[in-house]
Amino acid sequence: MSEAPITALLDRMGPQRCETMGEAQARAWCAALARGRYENFPVLTALLPEPVREDFAAIYAFCRWADDLGDEAGDPARALELLGWWRSELQACFAGAPRHPVFTALAPTIRRHDLPMEPFDRLIQAFEWDNRKDRWATQAELMQSCSLSADPVGRLVLMTLGERRDADAFARSDAVCSALQLVNHWQDVRRDLLERNRIYIPAEASAGIPDFEARLRATAERGWAPDRDFLQAYREMLRGLCDHAEALFDRGESLLGTLKPSSRPVVWLFAAGGRAVLDQVRAWDYETCIRRPRLGSLHKAWLVGRAWWNARRAA
Repeated sequence: MSEAPITALLDRMGPQRCETMGEAQARAWCAALARGRYENFPVLTALLPEPVREDFAAIYAFCRWADDLGDEAGDPARALELLGWWRSELQACFAGAPRHPVFTALAPTIRRHDLPMEPFDRLIQAFEWDNRKDRWATQAELMQSCSLSADPVGRLVLMTLGERRDADAFARSDAVCSALQLVNHWQDVRRDLLERNRIYIPAEASAGIPDFEARLRATAERGWAPDRDFLQAYREMLRGLCDHAEALFDRGESLLGTLKPSSRPVVWLFAAGGRAVLDQVRAWDYETCIRRPRLGSLHKAWLVGRAWWNARRAA
């Protein structure tokens, strides 16, 4: 499946007209979507227990559609309209009458694993937030955003893998997922500003840098540092933000020891990938206002291989 945005499919699978599929066809279609989209790590790998691979693909398809509806609609009003439609499709699915192919594929996953609607709805709320605001005042406000955009994914992963659903397991998972979201923000500072006019760096973190936004934009647009004083201050600020993300990874790390052997490599890879990206940000001296650090293919392959070896040892 191509990397074209989901919005390119709305003429066939949107609010006005929606092609239907049988369950098997819809689940195969979601699996093709999961395999065909670029992510830091493949969604469907041999690390996943085979019985839940199609379930992961259906959950991924829901998230991918919601994300693209929020980011690729062209303007916030249209995005909010489409996200409202997506919520109505979610509600129809939980009412037992799925219409869209994503929800036709998701319905058996929801039944099999007794998944609640709340985490799915919270993800939609996160994309609505991103279309209602593009600046963040405090770290607490940003963490509230992470509780919508990232934490529900981790909870869905645990529930689909058949892990514990208690408050302690969810709290550890939330710490890891919030850390992953923060690392993604700090990796994408330049791209978020130039492509979507979003600055996730909280105003309280940048308050000590005069004319922060104007100087950030000038640096991002040029792709080099016209303002050496700004660049040094930016590095020091981002170092503190990265340290906070690492502390969240540390807080959630003990989750691994509570998981079944079959689940541990899957969750390990998510966290290890986030830490590896964080290491890349540091290796580039925190200059994410100039460039976007990313993992190379060999590094990703090494992490997947290590997760596979851990799975073999746990078997």
